[in-house]
Amino acid sequence: QVQLVESGGGFLQAGESVRLSCVASGSAFRLNAIGWHRQAPGKQREMVARIFPDGTKTYGKSALGRFIVSRDTAKNTVYLQIHDLKPEDTAVYYCYAQTVVGSVVNDYWGQGAPVTVSS
Repeated sequence: QVQLVESGGGFLQAGESVRLSCVASGSAFRLNAIGWHRQAPGKQREMVARIFPDGTKTYGKSALGRFIVSRDTAKNTVYLQIHDLKPEDTAVYYCYAQTVVGSVVNDYWGQGAPVTVSS
C-alpha cells in the first residue's frame, strides 16, 4: 500500500507560478513511477508528468514547456512546478504512484489538489 498526500495549489492569477508537493508513504520504496495527473472541469483525467526510478521524466503533451517535475528521494516527495500559469491550467491535480511487484501492478492516487487560475 502507498499513501499519497498532496499540498499546494489554491487560487492563483495568470502568469504566476505554483509548486505542488506530494509525500508518499507506505511501500514507497517499491515505486515504479511517481508523478502527476490532472482533471479539468468536464474533461478526462490526463497525465501531466512522471518520474521513474532511474530519474527519467516524461511529460504529457499539455505539460511541455511550463511544467517541471522533480523529486526528493530522501523525503519520498515529488514536486510539480508550473510556471506562467494560464486559465486552462485550472484543474484538480492528482499525485500518482505505481508499484510493480512481480507481475502485479498497482496504481495509487492522492486526494487531489485543486488549482484555479483566473485571468
